[in-house]
Amino acid sequence: MVVILGLEGSANKIGIGIVEDGKVLSNPRRTYITPPGEGFQPRETAKHHRENVLTVLREALQEANITPQKIDAIAYTKGPGMGAPLASMAVVARTIAKLWNKPILGVNHCIGHIEMGRLITGAENPTVLYVSGGNTQIIAYAEKKYRIFGETIDIAIGNCLDRFARVIKLSNDPSPGYNIEQAAKLGKKFLPLPYVVKGMDVSFSGILSYLEDRAEKLISTGEYTKEDLCYSLQETIFAMLIETTERAMAHCGSNEVLIVGGVGCNKRLQDMMEVMCNERGGKLFGTD
Repeated sequence: MVVILGLEGSANKIGIGIVEDGKVLSNPRRTYITPPGEGFQPRETAKHHRENVLTVLREALQEANITPQKIDAIAYTKGPGMGAPLASMAVVARTIAKLWNKPILGVNHCIGHIEMGRLITGAENPTVLYVSGGNTQIIAYAEKKYRIFGETIDIAIGNCLDRFARVIKLSNDPSPGYNIEQAAKLGKKFLPLPYVVKGMDVSFSGILSYLEDRAEKLISTGEYTKEDLCYSLQETIFAMLIETTERAMAHCGSNEVLIVGGVGCNKRLQDMMEVMCNERGGKLFGTD
C-alpha cells in the first residue's frame, strides 16, 4: 500500500496530510489570521508557515501513527498560489525528501483540489466548480485533459468576499468568507446588485466596487444592515455561478457537479447548487 505525505501552504493556511491508498490518516492545519479590515501579505504569511511547519509535521506523523520509514513519497503544492508561502513549503518538502531519501512530487494546486474532491466524495466524471480565494473556474475532463469552460475575468470569488469583509470590518477568524456566510443567515432585506455573466464567464470586481462605494452610507443611514449586505452579495454572486455551471453541465452532457475550494464549503452555495442539480436530475458532490 502506498503512503504519501503532502504539504500545502499556497495561501494563509498550512496543512500536512498523510494518505494511504486513498484513506486520509491525518490532516492537521494552522491558519494565519490577520486583524479585521486587513488581508494577509506574502512575507508575513511565509513567516507564519516557517514557524509552524515542524509542529504540524510532528502532529501529522503522530495522528497517523506512522514513522518516516513507512512513507513512500513526499508531495507538495507547486502552484499556483502566493510565491513566498509556496517557496517556504517547497523548501521543507525538498528537505525532508532528502533527509528521508524519498521521491518528491510537485502537485498542481487546482488539480489537487479536483482529485481530492473526487476521492473524498466518490464523484466519477463531474462538472467541477472550483471556487477559492484565488480561483473561480468551471472545469470538466474532456479528451484526456481538464478543460476550463468558464472562469472569472477579473478577481476570484473568494477575493471578492474577503475584500468585502474588510469593508464592513468583519473578523478574519476563522475566515472572512465563513463570517459572511453566518451574517448572511441573518439578512432580511435584499439589495439589488450588478449581475455580471458574460457567456460562460463571470465578473466580480464591479460588484465589489459597487458595494465599496455604498456600504458605509447604506449601513450608517439604517437603510440596510451588514447582514443584509452579506445576504445580498452571496445570493447574487452564487446565482451567477449556478447559471454558468448549469450551462457547462448541458454542454458536457454531465449529471454530476463537484464543488471544490474554500468557498465551496459555503452551505448556501451548496444548497443553491443542489436545487439546480435536482431540477436537472443530477447529483451534487460537496466538501466541507
